[in-house]
Amino acid sequence: MNSLATSPHTRQMSAPLPFSRLQAPADDLYPRLFDAILDRRIDPASRFTEDSLKQMFGVSRADVRRVLTQLSHEQVIVLRANHRPRVATPDAEQTRQTLHARRLTEATLVRLACQNASGEGLKRLRALVERERLAVVQERRAAAIRLSGEFHLQLAQMAGNAPLAHFLGSLVPLTSLAIARCDGSTPGCCAWQEHLAIVEAVASGDMSMAERLMNQHLDHLEQTLLGTALEHRVTG
Repeated sequence: MNSLATSPHTRQMSAPLPFSRLQAPADDLYPRLFDAILDRRIDPASRFTEDSLKQMFGVSRADVRRVLTQLSHEQVIVLRANHRPRVATPDAEQTRQTLHARRLTEATLVRLACQNASGEGLKRLRALVERERLAVVQERRAAAIRLSGEFHLQLAQMAGNAPLAHFLGSLVPLTSLAIARCDGSTPGCCAWQEHLAIVEAVASGDMSMAERLMNQHLDHLEQTLLGTALEHRVTG
């Protein structure tokens, strides 16, 4: 997957949004806007408003406001009174803390998913992994990053613990933003192959294996984002 990053000198200056006026249903705005952020078509240097996003995506201002509010709750967009919205810029420490919280949360969620796995739920997970695989093959980097995050959220839903799933929902988009900010490709970062292995462990009801695979998966993510040495945490 190729990075769409601009040069450091270009990114220091505020740049207007590239208006393409995409036509699509308003209920599809969240993935389109999030992909634009992950693709860096909208980045921290971009000057944008509700009206400019309305023109860019061909939707109503109310739809834009709704999605911006959701992204704000997910810490992807920063909203402040009397200021233009801006894309968040998580630093290394914030990313480290987010990954630590994810590790603690997902270790429990993946074990619960093993206990509550259903045929329909596993089918949805496999379909999601296939969509992620296709995005990687087609070099749609932003979509691949977003879909990899959706995999973790879908797995959390299967676990059947709403508070934990809600908490994870506040962590995954911020991680996706950190991944998108990595220059170059991100091999092994939320790889679809690792997701598929986790699905198979959940399908077999092997809680120890599922947790081990999840920890290794998050190890790879941490190494990619923070450059830390891998820590092979084996539990169960």
